[in-house]
Amino acid sequence: MRHARRSGGRSRDAGAATIWLVALLGLVGLAATAALGVAGAVAARHRAESAADLAALAAAGRLLLDPGEACAEAAAIASAQGATLHSCAIRADALEDSVLVEVSVPSPIGLIPGLPPARARARAGPVTAPF
Repeated sequence: MRHARRSGGRSRDAGAATIWLVALLGLVGLAATAALGVAGAVAARHRAESAADLAALAAAGRLLLDPGEACAEAAAIASAQGATLHSCAIRADALEDSVLVEVSVPSPIGLIPGLPPARARARAGPVTAPF
């Protein structure tokens, strides 16, 4: 009976399990990093949607008091939420006064480089005066 042994009593595949384990751990680490990147992007998208909603509501509420300051109010609220206001449009007509805002929130830094910021739009209005 032949045995696949080298000199020194070791078989030819000694240490192969270590190589496979290192490769598996590397694959698990890569998958975990990708999952964290996706989770961070989803969280940034939710933050952008919330910031856009709040900015649009604040601007729509400001339309009754001072229409010229509505977009400034939207920018202040977006900034307080960690977002950047990209556009603010006021639609003022007889049927509907509304505000459309677009904000962006930076993606998580360090997980996946080059990820674009999350963007969201929201519209609010019409706002009626309380009786």
